[in-house]
Amino acid sequence: MGKPRSMTDEQRRAAVALFASGHGRDAVATRLGVSPHAVRALQNRWRIWGDGAVMTKPKQTQAYPFDVKQAVVQRALAGETKVALAQEYGLSSPQLIAAWLRRYRAEGTAGLQPKPTGRPKRDPHGPVREERELERELERVRRENERLRAEVAYLGKLRALSAPEHG
Repeated sequence: MGKPRSMTDEQRRAAVALFASGHGRDAVATRLGVSPHAVRALQNRWRIWGDGAVMTKPKQTQAYPFDVKQAVVQRALAGETKVALAQEYGLSSPQLIAAWLRRYRAEGTAGLQPKPTGRPKRDPHGPVREERELERELERVRRENERLRAEVAYLGKLRALSAPEHG
């Protein structure tokens, strides 16, 4: 489940109508009483998608090929605007390009490579299994030790009771 939206659908439709009539994002935020950050993000999407910016976002994000990400990042680093690049490549928003830039700056081209999805496979004979088996064995030995101590104590008392008293 995604995070809750900061604007209702009605507010988003009203904001798009105000953008279309020439209002700036600060005026729209003030008029609708919503966060300027949310209005800025909506305005950026509106510049790319037009009236389609108010449609609901798809649940699953699209995976973009490495060469597309690399081309977009190189052009953004060369000075082209994120909004123009998002329009040209049909990206969902300029924030996607900003995320690619952050990863590129932190990890280089490796940050733009597709990541494996799903839970990683584990080696069934790896250290995790050995640790679990050792913990189970240790617990079994502790229980056995406790049982044997109780048995020795019981037999000791039984011997003391059945032995003739020396006086």
